[in-house]
Amino acid sequence: MKTLTIVLTDGPYISEYAEIACKLAENALERYHVNIFLYLDAVHIPKKGQNPSFFINTGELFAGLAEKGAVIRACARCAAARGYIAEEETANGSNCGDYMPGIKISSLYELSEMLSKSDRVISLSR
Repeated sequence: MKTLTIVLTDGPYISEYAEIACKLAENALERYHVNIFLYLDAVHIPKKGQNPSFFINTGELFAGLAEKGAVIRACARCAAARGYIAEEETANGSNCGDYMPGIKISSLYELSEMLSKSDRVISLSR
């Protein structure tokens, strides 16, 4: 099975990149293994408890992707700088109490591994 990796750098509700990534990933999951790496402000995307008035809740979108098999990781340094701390993995498949189920904080080494094993890479950033 081929692998698609999507790298995001923008936070939620700044642009439509999170929603675009979700649509791409959702379609790709039908035929590909999908990785998503959240870098810089994109580490805010899977935060629990979001309640946007006029936008789709990106945390719920990404939790749905993780449930369907997408591997979603957030940069550890970017997450720590924004107040998200990696802990022991919980029963819901996350290692951050502030994140939606199935989404973990990881290192750039995992991004490097994702990229080296990918057949295609899409980067959505400004």
